Amino acid sequence: MGLTPENLLRRPITTQKCTLGCPVLDRCLAGGIPCNSVTELVAESGCGKTQLCLQLALSAQLPLSHGGLSASSLYIHTELPFPYRRLQQLSRTFHHPHSVLRCNPCDSIFVHAVHNADQLLDIMPHIESFLAEPKTQLPIKLIVIDSIAALFRSEFDNTPSDLKRRSSLFFKISGKLKSLAKRFSLAVVVTNQVVDFIGENDGINGMRPGNLSSLYSSGRRVCPALGLAWSNCVNSRLFLSRNEEVIGEDKALADTCDRDYLCRQTRRQLYVVFAPHLPESSCEFVISKEGVFGVER
Repeated sequence: MGLTPENLLRRPITTQKCTLGCPVLDRCLAGGIPCNSVTELVAESGCGKTQLCLQLALSAQLPLSHGGLSASSLYIHTELPFPYRRLQQLSRTFHHPHSVLRCNPCDSIFVHAVHNADQLLDIMPHIESFLAEPKTQLPIKLIVIDSIAALFRSEFDNTPSDLKRRSSLFFKISGKLKSLAKRFSLAVVVTNQVVDFIGENDGINGMRPGNLSSLYSSGRRVCPALGLAWSNCVNSRLFLSRNEEVIGEDKALADTCDRDYLCRQTRRQLYVVFAPHLPESSCEFVISKEGVFGVER
């Protein structure tokens, strides 16, 4: 059968995916985080980006039959300190009966600190060598960069020359990441921060990478940091939000003083902003001592 546009539509390309460690979240993402591409997690601080990345790095070690990649991971962190205690806490609940490894799962997560964009670009050849000739029990199949925004926080002014240099670094870094993802069948995940949304149009001249109109967190309308140029550097964008809801009132406390004692609950949502293989969708989730888990409504 010849390769024609009609045949491609009839026969969708299947991509290996890595479980998030929760069947509800996996269902929302049609199986998990895809290999051969760059997935971005966008959220304000405290929404669960890093926790989800840690859980993903543990889940990658599961066998293919259980949604994992039978793989180690490389975790590049850009903001100190790296949350070792939280990783160890998650790893204790992770000891899965079908885990490929019988040793400490933290030993298959290789952590490296990077402090600016130029440094990340400089270590790309070393990362490539590490992937090509791994000295690990399991091959590296997941790269996490947490967070990409921190690398560009302080070194660039709002001048045409600096903005041009920044955009050039965006495309160099993302080009290298996409090339590595394709060559080694990697799942690449980067986290990004948010800024307050300002202005009527979503993007330049109304251009919108995905449905930006619905991004609210902590009662504020927000948009991903790094702007439109960076949004063209990732294949998929997921957004995590956190909002407080009033679920009732503590009558006993309210009756004893003049203040309102409202019972509040934090509700967290994961949204698909854009992805070539997914429709726009969302899923509620909670964060507990044991990990990050989707909630079925």
